[in-house]
Amino acid sequence: MELASTKRPKDEAFSSILVAVEGRKSDEEAVKLACDLLVPQKGDLFIVYIIEVERGMPLDAEIVPATAKGEEVLKEMEEVAKPYRCAIKAELLQSRKAGLAVVQEAVDKGVDAVVLGTTYRHEFGSFSLGDTVPYVLENAPCKVLLWRDAVPHPQVVSGRS
Repeated sequence: MELASTKRPKDEAFSSILVAVEGRKSDEEAVKLACDLLVPQKGDLFIVYIIEVERGMPLDAEIVPATAKGEEVLKEMEEVAKPYRCAIKAELLQSRKAGLAVVQEAVDKGVDAVVLGTTYRHEFGSFSLGDTVPYVLENAPCKVLLWRDAVPHPQVVSGRS
C-alpha cells in the first residue's frame, strides 16, 4: 500500500509554519512534515523550543541545563530542515506553560499552521496527549497538524461495544 505524498501543489502550500520541538524522536518527523508543506524555497519555518519555568522562579531565570538542551535540539532540527531550503528561524523561549507559548508565537508570527510532534504515551493507564497538545489544538487561531509516533508495541484491538 502506497501512501500519498505530503507535498502539496504550490498554490496550496503554506507560506509559514511554526514547529514546537521538545527533544523527542517525533521532533524530526514534525520538522520534515512542516518543510514538505511549505512553499518550496520561499516558506518560513519557525522552530521553537520552550523551557517551562516553575512558578517559584522568575520567568527570565537562567536554567543552564535546559538552555543547553534546548540549543542542542534547535541546532539538530535546523540541520534536519536545511536540505529543504526554506527560511529557518529557530528560537529558545521560556514560559510557564508550553502550550500558551506556542499559541502566542503562532499569533505573533501570523503563521498559517502549527505542527506538533508527540510520542505515544500512557498516563494512569490511558492514552495521553499531555497538556500542551490539547491546549494548542483548542486555542491556536491557525491550522494545527499533529505527528504522533507509532505505537511502540502494537496490540490487536478487538471492537469496542
